[in-house]
Amino acid sequence: MKIIFMGTPDFSVGTLEALIQAGHEISLVVTQPDKPKGRGKNMQFSPVKEAALTHGLEVYQPKRIRDPECVEYLRKQEADIMVVVAFGQILSKEILEMPRFGCVNVHASLLPKYRGAAPIQWAVIHGEKVTGVTTMRMDEGIDTGDMILKEEVKLREDETGGSLFDRLAETGAELCVRTLEEIAKGTAKYMPQNQEEATHTSMIRKQLGEIDWKKPARELECLIRGLNPWPSAYTFLDGKTLKIWKAEVRDNEQEKAIESGNASVTGEALEPGTIIRVMKDAIEVQTGQGILILKELQLEGKKRLSADAFLRGFSVEAGKKLGKR
Repeated sequence: MKIIFMGTPDFSVGTLEALIQAGHEISLVVTQPDKPKGRGKNMQFSPVKEAALTHGLEVYQPKRIRDPECVEYLRKQEADIMVVVAFGQILSKEILEMPRFGCVNVHASLLPKYRGAAPIQWAVIHGEKVTGVTTMRMDEGIDTGDMILKEEVKLREDETGGSLFDRLAETGAELCVRTLEEIAKGTAKYMPQNQEEATHTSMIRKQLGEIDWKKPARELECLIRGLNPWPSAYTFLDGKTLKIWKAEVRDNEQEKAIESGNASVTGEALEPGTIIRVMKDAIEVQTGQGILILKELQLEGKKRLSADAFLRGFSVEAGKKLGKR
């Protein structure tokens, strides 16, 4: 097939590579404009642009894909189909209806669940056991088009937003190739979504990472994994930001401290955020329900460290409260 590919982040690159490997003709790669980054404000290419240039493909970077001149430029490509993977702009009806096979989107959830932004991170944050990828024929709604193929992916116990991102990117690439094969053969089936089962996700913002110690330990552990590697979950220790990269849960509440020489505090009603016990390789913190065991941390301006390495360099005492500055 002759394809216009639209995508921007790392998640999109695998699908572009898979389509090239499958022998499709990529007539044009559309991605977001270059953006300044870092102190020097040097312009940075998107991951998709980097990949496209490696393969000698033409790259198009419109500020607004719906502008008439952009629409006309796409039309001149005379593509059979458009493949859209996390592009970052909304396509007009005119664009959606342009190719003879329409526009196919690779979405990182089992639609109609988790429509919208950041479905990968929210699946981890919400403690899902299973998620996956859906290919769909795009319409004017946000992730509302008819579904074509789905592939389930089971979340691991230690799944992070980053690890699931990588796994779903690979699954999505394979699923897209299969989808285009079925479309080309005329065997693709288009299944309407059940609107009553639809759920929507919002953008991930840095503020989401601030830990509310009143919440249950299990919920906080999912938040920590879901926001790893970006933007990360955090709290405050002695007025400094303390990022939490890895934690475990002990579900029993207000367990009496074990007398084993570890620094500890006991009590019937410890306030959420209170450090209960400091061990050689872990810090136990009271939450609104259960105990969260901190295993990997990073203090403001310092390196990311395992708890044992962290405690060799910083003095942390039981009874101290984590939370607001």
